[in-house]
Amino acid sequence: MESPKAAATVSAAAARSDAPKTDAMEGDYVVSTPGKMPLSGILLGVLAGILFIVVIIFWMKVGAQNSAISESKNRIDQLEATTAQMHAQLDSARDDSAKLQAKIDEAKVLSDRLNGLVDKTKAGAADLQTQLDKARAISNGFQSQMETANVTSIRRQGEAEVAKTQVAVMQTQLDDARADTTRLQAQLDESRTNSAALQEKLAKAEKTIAMLPAVHP
Repeated sequence: MESPKAAATVSAAAARSDAPKTDAMEGDYVVSTPGKMPLSGILLGVLAGILFIVVIIFWMKVGAQNSAISESKNRIDQLEATTAQMHAQLDSARDDSAKLQAKIDEAKVLSDRLNGLVDKTKAGAADLQTQLDKARAISNGFQSQMETANVTSIRRQGEAEVAKTQVAVMQTQLDDARADTTRLQAQLDESRTNSAALQEKLAKAEKTIAMLPAVHP
């Protein structure tokens, strides 16, 4: 069973629902009939839906643009890093090329010096050869004179002492000539040895220059 207080509450609610509605009440509340929505509400809902879709599309486009901008920035950073690395490699290659060119120039200068020394040595050897030939000619002349003197000494017994003296003098001159010939021969051999050594150095320098890579300006 319901309590008297609950029954009174239900009776009061029923009385209020059955009471006729005044004009004031009708002005304060808008009664909507189920199934009949106002046109402005429908339009507002449609516009809100369209605006929501437009916002979503715009947000997606902005996200895509931000992603594209980020990728472009990353590519630009990579390109700048690659460019900097290539510049560094180019500077290093230029330095190596300059060093190599300096070595080639030094090798050419050394080769020119060796060529000059070889030419001087060859000229000295030729001069020594000429002096040796002259000494040999003098020695041969003294030898002929000594032989003639010996023949004369045999033929002229009376001039034996003079001939012996001349022979002794000629023998001394011959010994001197032979000593000069031996000295000149030693100098010539030494000059030829020096010339061969310089020629070998020149050949090594030319091989070194040939092994160096060509430098293009």
